[in-house]
Amino acid sequence: MHRLWLFLGALAGLGAVALSAWAAHGAPARLDARALAVLANGITMQGWHALALVGTALWADRQGGWLPNLAGAGFALGLLLFCTGVYGSAIGGVSLGPVAPIGGTLLMAGWAMLAASALRR
Repeated sequence: MHRLWLFLGALAGLGAVALSAWAAHGAPARLDARALAVLANGITMQGWHALALVGTALWADRQGGWLPNLAGAGFALGLLLFCTGVYGSAIGGVSLGPVAPIGGTLLMAGWAMLAASALRR
């Protein structure tokens, strides 16, 4: 599973860099200030959690067990849901209901599982 977390983390990082470039050069002509701020928040969260997935991949390879992999699943699914909700709102002006909050909750759960895995032998 650690290779999956590394792969997804790398893709998320690639996407964060690409979106950052678009946010700096293309988005200001299309989005208002509020939407740009929301977009920036989504990109920040995507970048940080791309790194979290990479770190989780390294930890899962070293530590093994179900907790690091559960953390990776929380990060991957949480990132997908959170960023989909945030980007949908910022770029498309569409509310996806509780998608972003559910994603954020999964991201927090991923951090909790990663912390728990560090305490387990």
